[in-house]
Amino acid sequence: MSRVYTLIGPDGQPYRSTTPGTLGGTTSGRLYGRLDCRTALRAIERGGYVASRVFFAAEADAIAAGFRPCAVCLPAEYARWRGRPPTPHTEAELAALLGRLTGCRTLAIGHGRDRASTAAAHALAAAWPGEVVAIVSWSEQAASWLRPALRLTAHAPDAWVVAGTTPGWTGMRERLLRSTDWDPGRTYAFASLADAITEPGDDAETWWSA
Repeated sequence: MSRVYTLIGPDGQPYRSTTPGTLGGTTSGRLYGRLDCRTALRAIERGGYVASRVFFAAEADAIAAGFRPCAVCLPAEYARWRGRPPTPHTEAELAALLGRLTGCRTLAIGHGRDRASTAAAHALAAAWPGEVVAIVSWSEQAASWLRPALRLTAHAPDAWVVAGTTPGWTGMRERLLRSTDWDPGRTYAFASLADAITEPGDDAETWWSA
């Protein structure tokens, strides 16, 4: 009898296959990489990734499901991913994000002004069952980002969710850290900002790296 494997399809849903996956990933980080990725293997040895480990038949499935390439084992793919403008969010990504926000009652949403990020932010606002206390946009280049940073943090929400490009978010993040009580550990992101939410020293506990 052939062995049966559980893989993730382009819709983000698991399915059964008699062929093993060619790429591994983690739902906690929403990233995919090679099965022999040294970073993933070290994390698994320490007990990480085990509960959130998933597999894909092909890279196209991982990308369609809202996962991004690993910077360690797929550097070329990661560089291309970082250089692209934000891609439209998927329904699977939105559903997974809502699941991660379970327990929150109030939400502040921030986004860049590109079309994909704006659409993702407003799709989340429409789907959110609790209270959205603010929807704030920012430009890619600004003198200080102070005004949107203050608006984003004015109501002390249970969580923040952001979407946008890395350059714009970098400016916002620096202003948030300098001028507000923003907490990286309560901040989640769509895939376009998967690895840009926190940096070493932020002491973040959870974030959506979609």
